This record gives sequence, C-alpha cells and structure tokens, in this order.
Amino acid sequence: MTVRELLLARADDDRPALRWREAGSIHELSWRAYVAAALRLAARLEQRLDPGAPPHVGVLLPNGPAFALHLAAAGLGGHVLVGLNTTRRGAALDADIAKTDCQLVADSPDLALAALASADEVALPDATPAPDSLFMLIFTSGTSGSPKAVRVTHAKVTGPGAHLVGRLGLRADDVHYVSMPLFHSNAVMAGWAPAVTTGATVAVAGFSARGFLPDVRDFGATYANYVGKPLTYVLDTPARPDDADNPLRVVFGNEANESDIAAFGERFGCEVVDSYSSTENAVIVQRRPDMPAGSLGMPLPGVEVRSPETGDPTPDAVFDASGRLLNADEAIGELVNTTGAGAFAGYYKDEAAEAERMRGGMYWSGDLAYRDADGWVYFAGRSGDWLRVDGENLATAPIERILLRHPSVGEACVYAVPHPRTGDEIACALVLRGPLTPETLEEFLAAQDDLSPKAWPRFVRIVDAVPRTATNKVLKRELPRILAPSEGGWVREERGRSYDVVGLRGQTAM
Repeated sequence: MTVRELLLARADDDRPALRWREAGSIHELSWRAYVAAALRLAARLEQRLDPGAPPHVGVLLPNGPAFALHLAAAGLGGHVLVGLNTTRRGAALDADIAKTDCQLVADSPDLALAALASADEVALPDATPAPDSLFMLIFTSGTSGSPKAVRVTHAKVTGPGAHLVGRLGLRADDVHYVSMPLFHSNAVMAGWAPAVTTGATVAVAGFSARGFLPDVRDFGATYANYVGKPLTYVLDTPARPDDADNPLRVVFGNEANESDIAAFGERFGCEVVDSYSSTENAVIVQRRPDMPAGSLGMPLPGVEVRSPETGDPTPDAVFDASGRLLNADEAIGELVNTTGAGAFAGYYKDEAAEAERMRGGMYWSGDLAYRDADGWVYFAGRSGDWLRVDGENLATAPIERILLRHPSVGEACVYAVPHPRTGDEIACALVLRGPLTPETLEEFLAAQDDLSPKAWPRFVRIVDAVPRTATNKVLKRELPRILAPSEGGWVREERGRSYDVVGLRGQTAM
C-alpha cells in the first residue's frame, strides 16, 4: 500500500490522531482534522514548488505537530519530504540541503500550523503515488562517514508499519509515544507508520530521560519506540517504587544491550522487543526468547555472514569451554543480504556509496558479525571496528559486551589507538552508573573467562558522556581524537594487569 491510501482511509475518523504538549497542556487532533490539515499543507507547498525541478521539501523541525503534518502532507501530495538533521549546522547542513535538491526548507512550524488553523477545504492533490514511489529522503546516522540520503519509498514505510502491527500486537486503541527524531527512520517506520496503519494515536515529543515516564503517563502511552541508548538513559534516572505504575505495554527498538532490555522491562512493567536493522532496512536480525546470551538474534532468511574479501560464507564460530571466540580471523565477516537489496531502494545521488553496498548482487551492511553452529549471529562492530593487537584481530563489540556485565558500567565504547611501533592498542570509554575503581575493574576483568588476555583495555577513560549522533549512535571515529590516551585516565603496563591513574600529560596521579 501507499502512505496516501492509509491516510485517506482515516479521513472520516474522529478518533485522536495526534497528541502533543504545549505550554504545559496536552493538545489533541483527530484523524479527520489531521488529514484535512495535511491536505491544506500539501496544497500550499505545491503552489511554491517549481514543477521543473525535483519536488523535494526539506523539514528542519523538532518533533511536534508541525513535523507530523509535514509527514502526512508528503504522503498525500506529490512532493518528497527530506528529513534534515536538526543537530547539523553551517556548511554540513548546507551540503545536505544541496545534495538532496531541496527546493524549500521548512525551518519554522508556521506554514504547517497555519494549515492546521485554517478551515479551507481543498481538493485532493493530483498525485498517484505507487508503492515504489519516493516518499522521503532520510539521512544515515553518519557514524562511519558522511551521512548518506537513503531513498525511502511508500512501501518502505507502510511495509514495516504493517509488520510491526502484527508482530507486536498493536491496536487502534494504542497510544504511540514517538520521542525519537522524526527525521530518522526509526520514528517514521516504527512509531508513526504503525499508528497510521491501525488508526492509533501518535504522541509526539522530544526525548528526555527524566521526562520519559511523566510523558508516558500524561499521554497515556501504551507503546514506545527507540534507537540507540534511550533505555540506558532512562534507567539511569532515580528509580521509584511506583515506576511500573504506567500504561506502557510494549517498547520496540534497536541497539539496546541485554542487561538494559531486561532491567527496563522489569522496572517499568512492559515488554521490550529489540531487533537489529538500519536506515537502509535491508538486513534484519530478530531477537528470540531462546537466543543465547550475547547474541544479536536469528537472521531472516537470506541474511548471512560473509567474508568481505572472498564473498564466501564464513565458517562457524568456535568457542572454548569458557565461551571465548577462538577463530575470530576466520569467523568474523560482514552481515549480507544474499537475496539482493531487500527494502534498500538506493542512496540519492551517491552512486559510489550505493555500489559499495550492492556488490555481486548482494547487499553488504558494513556491520561485522560471526555466526555459531546453530545459526545465531553475534555483533562484532562496524567494518572499521577491527583492532590488531599483537598480531591478533579483535572486534570491539564482544569486548564491549563483557565490560557491560559489570553492574556499574552503563556504557562501554571500545576503540583503537595506534601502538607506538605496530598495530593497535585497546582503549575504552566508560560511562558509569555506579562506583568503579581501577582495582575493582582489574578484579572484574580477571574473572571473565571469555575475555582474551589480549582484549584487556590498555587505556580506560571514565567520562560523563560519549559523542553521539542525533539518533543516539556513538561517533566512534571521534573517540581517538577527543579521548586520546595522552589526556590521562587509567593506564596499565603493556604486559601487566594493574591500572594506574594517570593525569594530564601522562603524569602518574598521586
């Protein structure tokens, strides 16, 4: 189906479509009013667009009713919404706008809110989108390079929406709390699209760790979506005895760690469903109740781990009795959709990046993984997350998973710094949620039977936060620069096990 068809099916529906907070009060808009206002906005945008140029409208707005109206207007009209990242500035933002051929940029809510306030009746736009018609351009997070504009078709929104409705048991009487940025795929496909599918209510807000639970209660939210670390941030707020006294039933998202998934569900009395996917949505791995500890889940049919060098499937991972991966060099490869592009419709005006993703008729995700003999896959990091320590290849993600076992570690980011002579040394940045000393870290690492001696971090930095994109993904490429070992931290001797606290300029702290 198309987004237009789903929205038109709601044109006479008087149930609530949108909720938002303004001046301390909760406001609400029915589906009938939402669709009508979106039609007026689509008509006003059409009047401003040059028919001889790509009909692309950039939206540079925070989450709120104006952005939600722009989404529906793009679905109903004949233009394409370009989701512009609100954290981008200056030349980088100008480049995004130019690259995506934006004729207009909505950086104020005024036009959308004027359409909402109007009572004019307008004709249905003369547009006939097909499921494979372009609906949006959504930029990737840019964790491993410049953001790329992903072509998002109508089917790439309606398909995941219908899938999640069935998979999660979402209903028309649900309230979807959408606090992830609407310029990104998670909010559109996992938050807004399922609501348009069922006619549920969308509560739009900006994300706040402390504001999460009050928002859930005030909006009556029964469902929420996330990407990245929001569960971690909410869990780091002070716990209260009545945290589970809320209407939340199910939470769906990507990239949460195992301990946070369990802790969040228990503390807030809901089910957390985590799944691996990306903006391109071509490789999907699903978590299952019977999956082994540390696993990413079971890949959908056609998704395999393959060698980037040969293109062949990698051998199964071999573990020792303690669970340590013994054949990382052979077992770790890249997650690949061997059946083709899947839901990936390409990048906009970036043939080189598209060719890098589509090699040999298969989609290469850029994410490293390994597979056990039963078919479960384990995340090993991005393609640039290899470390070469003493001649041995190590991946960052397995080390991070081990560090996260410590109850005081809320976040762990492992990255490579150059060895003075050859190869890499391991550094890590830790965000704490409890007490940790060099001595207790040493004891903890020594007790982890599946941690290779070569995988002990040489440098440890305790930080309040790590650099992130607007969609809560770590900018690892920034860590060696802003958290360089020369700036101090905890340091162990190259062949030792004990950490010394080192101050600025490499001087041992007294």
